[in-house]
Amino acid sequence: MISMKRGKVTKIIDKLEGRTDISVDIDNRDEKAINYDYLTGAVEVGDEVVLNTTAVELSLGTGGYHFVIYNLNNGEQDAGKKGHIMKLRYTPFQVKTFAAEEQGSPHHDVFHRFKSLNKMPVIVGTLHSMLIPIASVLKYLNNDLKIAFIMTDGAALPLYLSNNVYELKNRGIIHKTITLGHAFGGDYEVVNIYNALIAAKEIAKCGIAVVTMGPGIIGTGTPYGFTGIEQGYIADAVNDLEGTPIVVPRITFKDKRERHYGLSHHSITVLGKIMKTRSNIALPEFSIGREKIIQKQLKENGLIQKHDIFRVETDILGEVLEYYKLEAGTMGRSLTDDPEFFNTCGASAIYADSLI
Repeated sequence: MISMKRGKVTKIIDKLEGRTDISVDIDNRDEKAINYDYLTGAVEVGDEVVLNTTAVELSLGTGGYHFVIYNLNNGEQDAGKKGHIMKLRYTPFQVKTFAAEEQGSPHHDVFHRFKSLNKMPVIVGTLHSMLIPIASVLKYLNNDLKIAFIMTDGAALPLYLSNNVYELKNRGIIHKTITLGHAFGGDYEVVNIYNALIAAKEIAKCGIAVVTMGPGIIGTGTPYGFTGIEQGYIADAVNDLEGTPIVVPRITFKDKRERHYGLSHHSITVLGKIMKTRSNIALPEFSIGREKIIQKQLKENGLIQKHDIFRVETDILGEVLEYYKLEAGTMGRSLTDDPEFFNTCGASAIYADSLI
């Protein structure tokens, strides 16, 4: 069930593209909330709003924010005439989008004419925190490169929630965004990963695509019970369309959970069990002790035979982040705290650049 409360907007904290961060008086206490302008309209100080407070009450990883369900001061709203593809279908929150491939779209015929990705590199990550190191290194190495970010519906559904995307677009690093499935808010909306890849190449005219879910990830501690499992069939889709998949493994030596130590069980499952086709994996240099751990995991799970693994020198990520004035973080850890995680992302970008 949804936990709901009414509140009054007391402050506009920040305005981003498609999203307004606000402070709301709930029972004489100011609390933070997010208003998605595309869903619930503009919000102003003094407005009375109905809030979804479920995640905060459960102490989930939403940054301590409530979400506006309805603004009582906005009255009736018209969704407009364009588009008929519904996302969040058959829920009280279903939202109409104008999908790039639907009838009536100026891009409809592009999908009929499409033949092949022609080996276009596609970097497939899992965690949203991989996006900044991957995209920033790509742009740093090739300033003329047009980068498409494809956001799946494996975690957050509104693209507007991502501060990472906002910062990357604001700096001109990401050229276009594409949201698929029930995710929404991209420059282009599409129905599935296949049409997202086609849109990246044929509509956005990008030379490379980076695919991850939005902020957040679901994990249950079971072999197949995590949304990052999508990485496997996304990489297969890239191969189906004759692109070049570069799969980013999740590697860390800072996570206290044994199943994520070294090569995460997420990556072992995806690369060993889920993927039905061959992919490219770029790895940075590790210390001698940690290299032995990674090599043991790769061999024991048959990944050396199944995939093409490349070694890449990665000593530029710190320089790149400083150049763009960006911060990279995952699970509260920075590049300094967790270099193996971020350097693996950077290695994927460096290898992809060598293919362009």
